[in-house]
Amino acid sequence: QVQLVESGGGLVQAGGSLRLSCAASGLTFTRYVRGWFRQAPGKEREFVAGISWSVSMTYYADSVKDRFTISRDAAKNTVYLQMNNLKSEDTAVYYCVAGSTWNARTTQEFPYWGQGTQVTVSS
Repeated sequence: QVQLVESGGGLVQAGGSLRLSCAASGLTFTRYVRGWFRQAPGKEREFVAGISWSVSMTYYADSVKDRFTISRDAAKNTVYLQMNNLKSEDTAVYYCVAGSTWNARTTQEFPYWGQGTQVTVSS
């Protein structure tokens, strides 16, 4: 059974940084794509970033490119999202996801989801 557990959310001032972590268990297929979505109050879930597990290639939403960095630690089966220069519009619940389609950006393409972690950016 696949489990994704996020951590690292919290309250930060605008311009600050946070690093989210997502530890996985039950994922043994090396061709997985891991990633992050977010959902702000009253809005739909939106793609943030993705990384191919086998070759560590990355892709981002335009809204976070140059501010956020996704990475992974294969030994720990963990993916990270380093978020810099945070803005109030980054406030959302952030979800860790896993799937098998490269460059996937829709919720339907990721069958596995974590429970989410809250990120709040104060202005």
